Amino acid sequence: MSAVTLPFWVVVPAAGVGSRMQADRPKQYLLWGERTLIEHTLDCFLGQPGLRGLVVSLSSTDAWWPALPCAHDPRITCAAGGHERADSVLNGLSALRELGAADSDWVLVHDAARPNLAEADLQRLLHTLAEDPVGGLLAVPVRDTLKQIGSDGRVASTPDRSVFWQAYTPQMFRLGALQQALSGALAAGVTITDEASAMEWAGLAPLLVEGRADNIKVTRPEDLEWLAQRPL
Repeated sequence: MSAVTLPFWVVVPAAGVGSRMQADRPKQYLLWGERTLIEHTLDCFLGQPGLRGLVVSLSSTDAWWPALPCAHDPRITCAAGGHERADSVLNGLSALRELGAADSDWVLVHDAARPNLAEADLQRLLHTLAEDPVGGLLAVPVRDTLKQIGSDGRVASTPDRSVFWQAYTPQMFRLGALQQALSGALAAGVTITDEASAMEWAGLAPLLVEGRADNIKVTRPEDLEWLAQRPL
């Protein structure tokens, strides 16, 4: 599939500390090869012909970002990170507006520590959702048997896995609709785990676009060990 020239913006929330990695720095600054995870992540978008701009939402105490070469890339703008992911994304969306983004513009939100996004997956997402009225996200059908756990730690039920998909990123929505959904959900005290869940709360049904299962989010030490075996 040839590169899609559909105009789009990107927000990368990168204010988390990644405590489950048990590392001396936020997980997005751990190395894959000779470069950090976030550098690989940003590279997934920076060469795209349709990219209008990219915002990274950073913690106010982030001491690692200024030392990276990409911190001086004119295509990248920084925004303040928030207490929760949704806050960081909202700040990123506000920064996009200052860069000239409009309500109807497409915005892709992608995890800072998800550096193995395949070019083909990104192109499929852009191509599939270009004319979609809602937007959607990369996702993968669940492969293993699922178990619902009870309060006693024992299996309560075995749901039908054929109706479950694992949500990945990028997640792609119109700026105005996403901003309204996130703001409304937070004001209502709703727990928002990703952008799609905010859109669902707003009564919309995002489209699932099947992607590769190796588009992993580095969360635990074994994830980084697995990634280290992948060719760069």
